[in-house]
Amino acid sequence: MFVIKLILAVLVLCGVAIYVINLNLVAKPTSVAGIESDHYQDDKYHNAAARIPMSFSETAALWLRFFTEKKINTTPNIAIPVQSISRADLNALSNDTLHIVKLGHSSILLKVYGEYWLIDPVFSDRASPFNFAGPKRFHQPPITLEDLPPIDKVLISHNHYDHLDKASVKILLSKTKQFFVPTGVDGDLISWGVAADKITTFDWWQEQETTQALVAFVPTQHFSGRGMSDGNSTLWGSWVIKAPQYSVYFSGDSGYFSGFKDIGDKYGPFDLTMIETGAYDNDWADIHMTPEDSVQAHIDLKGKTMMPIHNGTFDLAFHTWYDPFDRVVAESERRDVVLSTPEFGQIFSITDPAITRHWWKTE
Repeated sequence: MFVIKLILAVLVLCGVAIYVINLNLVAKPTSVAGIESDHYQDDKYHNAAARIPMSFSETAALWLRFFTEKKINTTPNIAIPVQSISRADLNALSNDTLHIVKLGHSSILLKVYGEYWLIDPVFSDRASPFNFAGPKRFHQPPITLEDLPPIDKVLISHNHYDHLDKASVKILLSKTKQFFVPTGVDGDLISWGVAADKITTFDWWQEQETTQALVAFVPTQHFSGRGMSDGNSTLWGSWVIKAPQYSVYFSGDSGYFSGFKDIGDKYGPFDLTMIETGAYDNDWADIHMTPEDSVQAHIDLKGKTMMPIHNGTFDLAFHTWYDPFDRVVAESERRDVVLSTPEFGQIFSITDPAITRHWWKTE
């Protein structure tokens, strides 16, 4: 039986590879991407600390896990609670502070002193290049793209399918004033119809003053790629937003690294950190944090309140769907960290008390 599963896994992998190649599912970085960056060499971006690449046998073993390992409770056995919101609800929010809505996975809607900002908007049913395969949503977004008010800024952390969604961008391009993206990612946006003059690219540690807040793009320890031949051809990172009175941090995806402390020293403290807490595994611990690492990252960043993201929407790993929540709650209590766990669609303001209801619990 093991041999049969192995043969099937290889055949499926080969079939997917051929399909991907035929569809040319690769990033389209701009030709000038990275030329002046000190972490761009040999047409690739690199993490500040070099990653040890997986050997062929390790890669094969990982693929075998994906095709043969039995998953337990990786999809919810409860209806994920989602609070529906309307444009009227959003417009009724005040324009003198910062409001936050967790839309799903790592997708965040902010109202920044009257302006609407989206971070990593993924509204498609699957985090995948295909509409028939790949991780499928556990729940629908609390608002549709069409019902969103005009968007002032869309911020993208990196080009993986669970963070950069082509279908969402194609709808947003007509109602969005500006796109802030890592260097190289502009190539995809332009190919999808976004006007070049709407796009601003960022290298690590680059800043831009806007009318509402200072925005800075800062490092993470991760990678990029949308196909089988474009690995690390575009940059990845995280976002700092420093408004007049309040500061927030959005982690994107990252393994735990010393850069969190550097970011905290330069831009902290943060009133709210939105930290990746999900899709982790020992086989890729250097690029996705455990919940315990996520809490440590929040402490390094000098955060006041932490909101775990990158969870509750897609099955992207082998852990149970609720494991990120249970572990981050336990670790935050152990480390005396203020944790906020809003439901999807639950609107809150930066000065509101932390939301502590454990909505993922069945009892």
